[in-house]
Amino acid sequence: MTVLTRAARAAASALLAGALIVGTAGCSFITPTATLNQYDPSDGISTSVGELKIRNALAISNDDNSAVSLMITILNTSTSSGSLRLQYESADGERVDISEPLSADEIKSFGTEVDGEKIVISDAGLVAGQLFPIYFQYGNESGKELLIPVISGDDEIYADLAPASALDE
Repeated sequence: MTVLTRAARAAASALLAGALIVGTAGCSFITPTATLNQYDPSDGISTSVGELKIRNALAISNDDNSAVSLMITILNTSTSSGSLRLQYESADGERVDISEPLSADEIKSFGTEVDGEKIVISDAGLVAGQLFPIYFQYGNESGKELLIPVISGDDEIYADLAPASALDE
């Protein structure tokens, strides 16, 4: 009778250990790994148009909301040069095109440094808190529209990157 009890205890222990292992590690078998999810770790948003990568795109408004400065980094990972076309709609409904030449394997940033190159838009009628639709197109690739967040230049992180206010001029 003691042999049967030992066998029953051993079987119960093995069953309990198996249930404990499955119970504590089973979630990792059915739950997707969070580190594999793509996300934008900053205030801006990102996308790719063919071999062109657009990173951390956002618009910084000035004090009186008369203009925004685009803060954007563009990576051309292709072996050929070309032009990036940005298109947006002005406050009066007209489409406005901006073209920026890009060399092969070039990384180009706008609005990321105080004295650096900027793209200032003063005809879109934007206010901090809005989303600014801009269409990005490169070469023969199908373009993509991004809804770029408009952030106030009052924030000390972005204060030096905001365009000059009409009140300052």
